[in-house]
Amino acid sequence: MPDLALVLFSGGQDSTTCLAWALSRFERVETVGFTYGQRHVAEMDARARVFAALRDQFPKWSEKLGPDHILGLDVLKQIGGTALTADIAIELGDGGLPNTFVPGRNILFLMAAAALGYRRGARELVGGMCETDYSGYPDCRDATIKACAQAISLGMDQPFIIHTPLMFLDKANTWMLAEELGGKPLVNVIIEETVTCYIGNRTRRHEWGYGCGRCPACELRARGYEHYAAPR
Repeated sequence: MPDLALVLFSGGQDSTTCLAWALSRFERVETVGFTYGQRHVAEMDARARVFAALRDQFPKWSEKLGPDHILGLDVLKQIGGTALTADIAIELGDGGLPNTFVPGRNILFLMAAAALGYRRGARELVGGMCETDYSGYPDCRDATIKACAQAISLGMDQPFIIHTPLMFLDKANTWMLAEELGGKPLVNVIIEETVTCYIGNRTRRHEWGYGCGRCPACELRARGYEHYAAPR
């Protein structure tokens, strides 16, 4: 396996778990985050805290963790119309999708990450997309990711692989995977440092971490943690 992976890293629970997954498998790992006018920009602030915690608590991973990159994709905010890029209430929109769905977001993220990977020599991309326990976003589905990988490989005339280690895991199993990868210390990093909340709330502390506790992302995270923490 090539020794360099590029992880799409937002600072949330899923991408932190994927970062740990990549660090356990690749010799070198770089990360990329995206600013697109998101309301939950607190996720971006969380990235530095997660990096610091991983470097401090996981020395072997620290040796593998390479440069971080930030790419601006403000076109998503310019297009607008979603509760993630505008101060509007979260609700169901047309077609039964929540208005937190940002059309084309993951597709654009993958294309931008691949272009960066092309320059960095990274043909292995890692993303936290999941179609098992999610809000129904069509750009999180396995078929979408496979189609993106094919288009990227054709368009850049290089074989790209997109790894989605969470694709068929529910949120409880995502918590379990984090424990398998880094034990309770990694679970604690996710609880204390990551931000998944669509509002970006960092003032309310729950058993599963920080968040408003009401948005779809918080509900998924809380329900998954409850199942994960239940006696087995």
